[in-house]
Amino acid sequence: MLRLISSSSKSKSSKSLLSYSLAIQFPPLYWPSDSTQSSVKSLCSSRRFRNSTITEPLNRNRNGFFSSGYPRNPAKIADCGWNGCGFWRAQGLVGGARSFSGEPVSRESLNYDVVIVGAGPAGLSAAIRLKQLCREKDVDLSVCVVEKGAEVGAHILSGNVFEPRALNELLPNWKQEEAPIHVPVSSDKFWLLSETRAFPCPSPFNNSGNYVISLSQLVRWLGLKAEELGVEIYPGFAASEILYDTTDKVIGIATNDMGVAKDGSKKDNFQPGVELKGRVTLFAEGCRGSLSEGQHQTYALGIKEVWEVSADKHQAGSVLHTLGWPLDSRTYGGSFLYHMKDRQVAVGIVVALNYQNPFLNPYEEFQRFKQHPAIRPLLEGGTVLEYGARTLNEGGYQSIPYPVFPGGAIIGCSAGFLNVPKIKGSHTAMKSGMLAAESVFHTLHEGSPLEAFWDSLKSSWIWKELHSARNYRPGFEYGFFPGLALSALEHYIMKGRSPWTLKHGKPDHEATGEAQSFRPINYPKPDGVLSFDVPTSLYRSNTNHDHDQPAHLRLRDPKIPELVNLPVYAGPESRYCPARVYEYVADESGHLKLQINAQNCLHCKACDIKDPKQNIKWTVPEGGGGPAYTIM
Repeated sequence: MLRLISSSSKSKSSKSLLSYSLAIQFPPLYWPSDSTQSSVKSLCSSRRFRNSTITEPLNRNRNGFFSSGYPRNPAKIADCGWNGCGFWRAQGLVGGARSFSGEPVSRESLNYDVVIVGAGPAGLSAAIRLKQLCREKDVDLSVCVVEKGAEVGAHILSGNVFEPRALNELLPNWKQEEAPIHVPVSSDKFWLLSETRAFPCPSPFNNSGNYVISLSQLVRWLGLKAEELGVEIYPGFAASEILYDTTDKVIGIATNDMGVAKDGSKKDNFQPGVELKGRVTLFAEGCRGSLSEGQHQTYALGIKEVWEVSADKHQAGSVLHTLGWPLDSRTYGGSFLYHMKDRQVAVGIVVALNYQNPFLNPYEEFQRFKQHPAIRPLLEGGTVLEYGARTLNEGGYQSIPYPVFPGGAIIGCSAGFLNVPKIKGSHTAMKSGMLAAESVFHTLHEGSPLEAFWDSLKSSWIWKELHSARNYRPGFEYGFFPGLALSALEHYIMKGRSPWTLKHGKPDHEATGEAQSFRPINYPKPDGVLSFDVPTSLYRSNTNHDHDQPAHLRLRDPKIPELVNLPVYAGPESRYCPARVYEYVADESGHLKLQINAQNCLHCKACDIKDPKQNIKWTVPEGGGGPAYTIM
């Protein structure tokens, strides 16, 4: 018989408690009803739940998951402290929280049928599909979505030329329900850039039927649809820890504590985190999740601005992609301009993080791109509205992990379903969440194994799409022009049916070369018209963190920056970060020391990926911190 946790009094009170805490901390996206507020004020008027980094996140390793269909060596896994479930386990965290003050902390525990970490396309699609199945089968399952951004959509950044295939399946009436999808692609251009010229090429993207959108706005709308179905969504809560039972089964997550000072002491407003326990837990944290991480991936960093341009320069639905300049021939990447609604234009660059030159600065490459003679006229006279950055998975088919573990699964970009040649991953992320939801429902309602998710994934159009696209990205391991030739072969002749599967190269951090093998790159100073300094751009991201909290960016060995990164690699962290979080400053004796400006962090995760010695450990900061995107 199905055990309905949602019918328990504890689960009923959890909505009220968390909703009220959000109401007094942030302007919530989903405001509690008057009746809910009045009923909980007497119970929890003194309770305030925000989060700061208290517990040690899980140790991560690139070999952390099973590869696509090939299990790891059990002996080696055991030697490394593997818990056998798809995650590295932090010992000693279950059954009691640890804080920086070193004092034991008791936490309240709230129970749900399904806990979803991350209110992005995958997480919300999973939540919506679960509730749809509940209505179809007349079953009551409680579903909770926890999101570290201050609002749903606040941390969502994407290009975005949106393919509506998964949305058509999930919510067929999205047009009638006023989804923020209004601008169909009207033209699709592809240029190869030299330093001074643009060479038109046949577009390989086939964006007919797609739309130019703001993904952060679409995610907000999906959140509303989920709420209408009964999903409980809690923005501003950072999941910092995975909870396990005595058999190493995942049983939920815990949010981090609030009210902890930078030195680890408890402030006057200290409140412990909350344990959110679920019969099934789905991790939908996005690329390079802090609690979930796929096996050997290759990544890229996307940097984006949204401009408002004059009406005579705006062509709604116009899509432009470029390859070539300003990147060198050994660096994979490209740029884009998408004309949105309301005279808005999304412009950005994507730089693969397996670049070799430690002097390369992705942010400065983006500033140079905007100065190209063919690009500059499209933006001149305009105004930048918003800035942001985020890493993306480019491993594709070769890097898909086995997504199921005892107690749950990973979905969306946490697993890595981006289609690199399409430059799209939202539709595949959504579909993966929908497939996971169907498997979870059958597991909870009928007792079928959750492993059915893996089978449904392999038989879905996601698998077919990623398999046919598998050789594009690794083809560029051989250089820019060989990569173009291999891509043309795959696209126009083999059409994704090649009898071979190319492999990715070494991990991105290992690809970084020593400074002595490269020349420094002298980037032009920003003109304040098309190109800007980092502080100006950061202001446009609306990023914010409480300064008096423990640093969420930590060095495993504080000596490595001065002993290795600076002398060997010329301090690459001061360049690959698009938010100037890392700076080398002289101390009183004139020696350069690494300074970490954690309050600047855009949560892009580039440092966690690109640091040559994997010395930087990205952990979740206080919930609600980070960027506050509205039109990204």
